[in-house]
Amino acid sequence: MEMQQFYYDNKIVKKFIYATIVFGVVGMLVGLLLAFLFLFPNLTEGISWLSFGRLRPLHTNAVIFAFVGNAMFAGIYYSLQRLLKARMFSDLLSNINFWGWQLIIVAAAISLPLGYTSSKEYAELEWPIDIAIALIWVVFGINMIGTILKRRERHLYVAIWFYLATFVTVAVLHIFNSLELPVSAMKSYSVYAGVQDALVQWWYGHNAVAFFLTTPFLGLMYYYLPKAANRPVYSYRLSIVHFWSLIFIYIWAGPHHLLYSALPNWAQNLGVVFSIMLIAPSWGGMINGLLTLRGAWDKVRTEPVLKFFVVAITGYGMATFEGPMLSLKNVNAIAHFTDWIVAHVHVGALAWNGFMAFGIIYWLIPRMTKGKLYSTKLANFHFWIGTLGIILYALPMYVAGFLQASMWKQFNPDGTLTYGNFLETVTQIMPMYWMRAIGGTMYLIGMFILVYNIIKTVRANDKVEDEFAEAPELVKINASRLKGEKYHSWLERKPIQLTLLATVAILIGGIIQIVPTIMVKSNIPTIASVKPYTPLELEGRDLYIREGCVGCHSQMIRPFRSEVERYGPQSKAGEYVYDHPFLWGSKRTGPDLQREGGKYNDNWHFNHMWSPQSTSSGSIMPSYKWLFDNEPLDISLTQKKMQAMVTLGVPYSEIEIKNGLKDLRTQALKIEENLKTDPDFVKSYDESMKKAAAKGEEFIPMNEREIVALIAYLQRLGTDIKVKDNAKK
Repeated sequence: MEMQQFYYDNKIVKKFIYATIVFGVVGMLVGLLLAFLFLFPNLTEGISWLSFGRLRPLHTNAVIFAFVGNAMFAGIYYSLQRLLKARMFSDLLSNINFWGWQLIIVAAAISLPLGYTSSKEYAELEWPIDIAIALIWVVFGINMIGTILKRRERHLYVAIWFYLATFVTVAVLHIFNSLELPVSAMKSYSVYAGVQDALVQWWYGHNAVAFFLTTPFLGLMYYYLPKAANRPVYSYRLSIVHFWSLIFIYIWAGPHHLLYSALPNWAQNLGVVFSIMLIAPSWGGMINGLLTLRGAWDKVRTEPVLKFFVVAITGYGMATFEGPMLSLKNVNAIAHFTDWIVAHVHVGALAWNGFMAFGIIYWLIPRMTKGKLYSTKLANFHFWIGTLGIILYALPMYVAGFLQASMWKQFNPDGTLTYGNFLETVTQIMPMYWMRAIGGTMYLIGMFILVYNIIKTVRANDKVEDEFAEAPELVKINASRLKGEKYHSWLERKPIQLTLLATVAILIGGIIQIVPTIMVKSNIPTIASVKPYTPLELEGRDLYIREGCVGCHSQMIRPFRSEVERYGPQSKAGEYVYDHPFLWGSKRTGPDLQREGGKYNDNWHFNHMWSPQSTSSGSIMPSYKWLFDNEPLDISLTQKKMQAMVTLGVPYSEIEIKNGLKDLRTQALKIEENLKTDPDFVKSYDESMKKAAAKGEEFIPMNEREIVALIAYLQRLGTDIKVKDNAKK
């Protein structure tokens, strides 16, 4: 049989590896800054684009999509070519994939600190960037499927199954979660509202973890671990069971993020059931990985690559056991909204994704440069300091989570809350935040060691060039099953059928959960007293979203005595019917704000946003002084926003839209008058007016500034339901 000669494209792999390293450093630096902002909340005071609320989504996006995403592409582009014995389908598409992805990352790095965000977890980027993500993802898919179709290897190895499932599922998740109605070039509203938006978001959010952070890396595990250990995968049959059960079950688990919320109980229960079932396939994959090392454990002592892989797979096992446990309602009642969830996420991210990426980089670079790693000792040191960093990060967060939950729920003998002041729970966990910062620092030091080691390795060895290879052409055989050929063996040589079946597997759960919640009105009972936001409140809500307040504050009171006593009546589905997007939050660094309206006067909110520590001693909330700047609130899009809301089903009348700006100013003037009841405000306001006159600057009245809009929104929260309660009395 004639051998065909060709070249593997190593240059594209090199590009993705370098991008992985660069963005890994950037993403982790931002994460470390955020850790220190808990300790020094006013470290970046007055710099809006360096505030915690704006940097948090930058950190998550940088780590998930820039660091892990580039590592995924690097690992796939290298392994796919060798598993298929073919160069990538198109060098042009490979480069479009690379440069397009980097431009998306840069766009995220610019837009998120500037406050352009949809506020949806792991999907904060605005609509033009969402479109770009979809296009580049399709380019990646075409390139991968094109390579599969021109392959010289008949059967598709297990790693490729996971790559295909990743491509299909991420495309479906991204498109449906990102359905938005644009208002301007960088502003849009989710087409879903309230409960529906929450379900779609966490159907996406949990499965972004599943199909972006998990399935592609399981595929990478099935390729790189056997290569590094020089052992075949432990059980091919187990890998088949692992794959199909994982992709079918995972897609159902999203609602477990919304337990005890306003989400219908049937959807919550489905999420719990399938989350528990997830233990089996997840641990099946972990066991398959670890048992692949049978007979090679002596190598683990000396090979840093294997060390990274072992801890990575162990971290995967820990995270995928803990996840289902957290989905049990009695455990979720304790853990949700606490730092326990932060610990859980970071065990997966730092150990599973981080260490897998490091192991792959340390394995790939010497082979691509045809030399040895510069320093095995440094790689081993990276492993140990990284591992210690993970421990010092995660353990304090677990302790903090337990401490938060116990303090929130404690009652005195007379029935009052033991820790009625939320800040008491914050001050108690500050030592744990210090330990987290130290752990994060150690992990970052490990990253810098990798950078140094890789630079020295590349400089000492050959330049990365395309790699020569040869393989016989794939001879066509009968498309139908051969005599004695098992069904899955036949499926493994039929990429189109395999992809279609994977698509069906992932669609079933999504359709059963989401369609009824959106289509059946009884799932979302309406409340007559709930009205749309006024124009000023709508602008204030957008400011709340811009500043990332949802990163620290929830707007969802669960049906627990402790929460009802602390915050007010339990949240109801009908309260959120006009919320595009929903803002239930996923962590309480600060208290829940669902019933914030009317708790404090306008002056309190004014002073609190200027200096949180002046109203709440010991607060770790940063100041938002740029909201007070002598600049007018941008109301150029107010009426357009109201029209967009009408399109989405919010019942603004034509008269209300026409009078929108007038109503906005009337409400703003009222808030300004309320502020003038404070003599200190009047004094400082008069002084600032005189200073502006002395400098010859235009003075913007307080009623035209951003802070007034934000106060209007905060004062509205929960008041609709209070109207109903008062009417009953």
